[in-house]
Amino acid sequence: ILMVDEKGKNMKCLTFFLMLPETVKNRSKKSSKKANSSSSSSSKLPPVCYEIITLKTKKKKKMAADIFPRKKPANTNTTAVQQYHQQNLNNNNTIPAPNWQGLYPTIRERNAVMFNNDLMADVHFVVGPPGGTQRLPGHKYVLAVGSSVFHAMFYGELAEDKDEIRIPDVEPAAFLAMLKYIYCDEIDLAADTVLATLYAAKKYIVPHLARACVNFLETSLSAKNACVLLSQSCLFEEPDLTQRCWEVIDAQAELALKSEGFCDIDFQTLESILRRETLNAKEIVVFEAALNWAEVECQRQELTATIENKRKVLGKALYLIRIPTMALDDFANGAAQSGILTLNETNDIFLWYTAAKKPELQFLSKPRKGLVPQRCHRFQSCAYRSNQWRYRGRCDSIQFAVDKRVFIAGFGLYGSSCGSAEYSAKIELKRQGVILGQNLSKYFSDGSSNTFPVWFEYPVQIEPDTFYTASVILDGNELSYFGQEGMTEVQCGKVTVQFQCSSDSTNGTGVQGGQIPELIFYA
Repeated sequence: ILMVDEKGKNMKCLTFFLMLPETVKNRSKKSSKKANSSSSSSSKLPPVCYEIITLKTKKKKKMAADIFPRKKPANTNTTAVQQYHQQNLNNNNTIPAPNWQGLYPTIRERNAVMFNNDLMADVHFVVGPPGGTQRLPGHKYVLAVGSSVFHAMFYGELAEDKDEIRIPDVEPAAFLAMLKYIYCDEIDLAADTVLATLYAAKKYIVPHLARACVNFLETSLSAKNACVLLSQSCLFEEPDLTQRCWEVIDAQAELALKSEGFCDIDFQTLESILRRETLNAKEIVVFEAALNWAEVECQRQELTATIENKRKVLGKALYLIRIPTMALDDFANGAAQSGILTLNETNDIFLWYTAAKKPELQFLSKPRKGLVPQRCHRFQSCAYRSNQWRYRGRCDSIQFAVDKRVFIAGFGLYGSSCGSAEYSAKIELKRQGVILGQNLSKYFSDGSSNTFPVWFEYPVQIEPDTFYTASVILDGNELSYFGQEGMTEVQCGKVTVQFQCSSDSTNGTGVQGGQIPELIFYA
């Protein structure tokens, strides 16, 4: 029998060998004669069998997901589907409808219905520490397909047949996020649970979810959380994340050291930060951050936060602070009066500042190297005219974008073309109208065509492939140098910078000419 559909595709050839009625009667005789009858009939009659031959077609087979793209169900079923999705969110709810499978056209959607659902669950997890547990249903087959750890747990040689499994070291929200990925192929991450989700993904070897967690952390990385993420990245053995943390900590060291997250790091991470040669911070800020950490550590160890206990918890890490490299005023008004140093240490450091024959110190006396700022110059030449460049409180502005994450430390600006002069500069950095950094400072121009740096209080983190607006309002000598022959794209080391005109510019600055000739940044 040749079976063909309407379009002549998916053809199947079925060959049947049918038994005659007499043969059926012969095979139903008594058992004493059955053996002889069957042996004789088997030699004369063909066997009962069938064969299905699938003919190949040129067109590739489609999966259900290809045939039925994911879309909202028909109006008649919308209420039922929404009800079932809501039941997914609540634990221990089953689906009462007898034909719920018909509401979902793909195996992916039907599988997602089982997420956090007691229907057909053959295992339960009690997740979370004592006092904060949550009982979650699971399906061994689905879990084993999504994780090699679950496969070994349920189907391995040492598998244990338990109906309930306790997991005290994973947070319920993180475990649910992992289950949602395994069941639904959806990644749902939140800032307050992403670290716990990364821990769960690492523990149960779900690498794609772990990678998504790391990408989320890298995207949300800032000076406020860089120190904590540095500690966690070392624990999770994520070298790329570790490197990204160091980039933020180096460039925005003072912000990172003053953040609350710095006090939450472990002792090993504290030592690694205090040893950092490229830490871009004043040493007095490093010293104050170490004391803040020591106070919190005393609380963690249930110690009274006395001077003696602070020094005790700091241990040898105290000598990683380069106290002799502080400005004398910072030492005299800060470290020397903190009480954390012994009298001999204080006297020796004062002698280090003043005496020709300097005493030996346990503290490192070589200044940190810090970071060397890079300058992106966007003009090929500069000029001045008798009627340009005037200011009168108007704004000079330009937009720029980079292809790698950098940290803008300030701008290079032109000065007076009529001899030496002092300028007051209000610099500003915005993204989509939101101010990311601003500062009001003064700089002295010597009358040359050189650029003069004006700095933000703290470097501003700039993400790649997004345009930012750099602005300055100058007050001072009205006539100054200005750039010309501007470039729309500049290669500065490993960073490519693109420029475009800004609608905020009301004083004539644009891509081809004007002010803000330089971006000063760390990369």
